[in-house]
Amino acid sequence: MAKKTPIPVSKRNSLRTHRQIFTLNDEENKALNRYIAKYKVQNKSKFIRETLMLAIIKKLEEDHPTLFD
Repeated sequence: MAKKTPIPVSKRNSLRTHRQIFTLNDEENKALNRYIAKYKVQNKSKFIRETLMLAIIKKLEEDHPTLFD
């Protein structure tokens, strides 16, 4: 399988320019770190971003308006 060539930053469609900051308590932080260690997550920010967006998209799909309720 051929190796992918990285797309230069100037040509990317979705640059991440909006920073979001949140805090965790000690138990939440321990749980997150335990999960990351157990499942050998390579990129913590990517994991959090994808997990968060998956939950948001799933919720939006569940709550979409329907013609007949």
